[in-house]
Amino acid sequence: QVQLVESGGGLVQPGGSLRLSCKASGILFRLYAMGWYRQAPGKQRELVAAITTGSDTNYADSVKGRFTISRDNVKNTVYLQMNSLKPEDTGVYYCNVDYRGVNYWGRGTQVTVSS
Repeated sequence: QVQLVESGGGLVQPGGSLRLSCKASGILFRLYAMGWYRQAPGKQRELVAAITTGSDTNYADSVKGRFTISRDNVKNTVYLQMNSLKPEDTGVYYCNVDYRGVNYWGRGTQVTVSS
């Protein structure tokens, strides 16, 4: 059974940092690309960052230079380091994997950027 469990969200002031973690189980983690998505209130879910099995990365234009995605294939965990946070980064952040043609999602972790 595929499970993705996110953690690390919270309330942070503009300009602050957070590190999100997503631990995967039920898959051979090192064989799958992973992604972080976010959903702001009233908006569609959007891709924030993705990382391939070879650790190639891509980012939404809105987070380039501020966010860094990484993975630890020993811990079966993907991370999202978020720096210089802005109020528009507020939302629920979800971890995602496409496993055998099926999209799996975690429950999400709330990130709120506010003074």
